[in-house]
Amino acid sequence: MILTSVLTTGALTLTACGSRDDSGDKSGDSGATTLTIGVDAPLSGENSTTGLGIQYGAQIAVDDANKNNWVPGVKFKLKALDDKAQPATGQSNATTFTGDKTAVGAVGPLNSGVAQTMQQVFASANMVQISPANTAPELTQGKNWQTDKKRPFKTYFRTATTDELQGSFAAGYAYNGLKKKKAFVVDDKQTYGAGLAKIFNEQFKKFGGKVVGTDHVNTGDKDFGSLVTKIKNSGADLLYYGGQYDESALITKQLKDAGVKIPLFGGDGMYASTYIEAAGKAAEGDLVTAIGVPADTLPAAKQFIQTYKDKGYKGDYGAYGAYAYDATTAIIKAVKAAADANGGKVPTDINDLRSKVVDGVQKSDFEGLTGKVSFDQYGDTTNKQLTVYQVEKGAWKAVETGTPDDLQ
Repeated sequence: MILTSVLTTGALTLTACGSRDDSGDKSGDSGATTLTIGVDAPLSGENSTTGLGIQYGAQIAVDDANKNNWVPGVKFKLKALDDKAQPATGQSNATTFTGDKTAVGAVGPLNSGVAQTMQQVFASANMVQISPANTAPELTQGKNWQTDKKRPFKTYFRTATTDELQGSFAAGYAYNGLKKKKAFVVDDKQTYGAGLAKIFNEQFKKFGGKVVGTDHVNTGDKDFGSLVTKIKNSGADLLYYGGQYDESALITKQLKDAGVKIPLFGGDGMYASTYIEAAGKAAEGDLVTAIGVPADTLPAAKQFIQTYKDKGYKGDYGAYGAYAYDATTAIIKAVKAAADANGGKVPTDINDLRSKVVDGVQKSDFEGLTGKVSFDQYGDTTNKQLTVYQVEKGAWKAVETGTPDDLQ
């Protein structure tokens, strides 16, 4: 294996010997430097289906970089840590990543609430963090983003678009596409879910719809009988839910079992095969919005999808796998830019390298699996495409793709 030691000054030392990378390919990479890219996501428990999709999307990018020698003289290694969708665990994982003197950046997390506890840790170490899934606007635009946008952390980026756009897109499709006029809005009190539900609520009313009721649930709840009664009595023709698939699958099942045959519409936190598996036939007709366009319609993602399947990777690549690949690629390309600017050699001081990688990611401009990868002044992706998916015959089917402006 590659042995990489770190001097007390924080400088990387070059080492020589053959290696076997994480893809199982042997390589005689004499004189190579090993650099680590972290991945933080829920890899067990709630949300693990999408979390594993992030891990293995990043893994495929690392394998491609090593196999194709994207950065001469460098071998990349992935370090994946499970945050269990818990903010405190995510913060601890961020500390672990930044304390690794071979680490140049991290991909993740899945949950916006987890990201809030991680951002300062990465910023203090001047190490780049790119989430393929976070959608809460305040992460990039500050807590007063609706009136005074200010970027809190220059080290934080995302390849996912924001809830500001996702909530508006959902509201536009619900009112103008589905012709729904009365919505009941529920959220799980979490950063992501509550933020998304609030934006949908505001935008649906702007379109001319009526919000006939609102309520909240707790993550981990199983019995939604009282909520179902409220929705039934409200006369709603649509239930909008801000949260993850764990609770929403139970809600839609209990709703339909009670004879309330209205669709449940949610955000990308519901976009997973697990939702359909858990809800069964009750999921039929339900909808979600998700970032970007369907991965299986992107020519550039064809090999990625085939590799994911051939490797037998667990989880679901559909929601964020390709976005994790592009996030990882952005870090790797920034390392290459740092090396190119240094006479073809990676800077040996890890703090200097991390700083240059942050700058390099900000200047990203390349065609990824999901389209053009670049970031605006807030660290947000410039790719604003979104898709509405609906459950048809037990599977998610894309029914609308575009931007919020398309549904005005």
